[in-house]
Amino acid sequence: MFKKNIDFSGRAFRFAIAVALLIYAVWMHSWIALIFSAFTFFESFMSWCFFYQLIGKNSCPIDRQDKDRRSDKDI
Repeated sequence: MFKKNIDFSGRAFRFAIAVALLIYAVWMHSWIALIFSAFTFFESFMSWCFFYQLIGKNSCPIDRQDKDRRSDKDI
């Protein structure tokens, strides 16, 4: 469905941000912060970032290794 483009450190960072946003949303009764928190949790669990996909960035090492293996087979 979504192509993974976030490595483990990026996922951990997004998870920490999502928890902080969730705490803020509950404390301040903010629906906007709750929506951002839910989207950030989604990004963290799916290893997918909308912005990374827009700019073509990929920090996931698994996809890089697969590309290297494919290029070695082509030679």
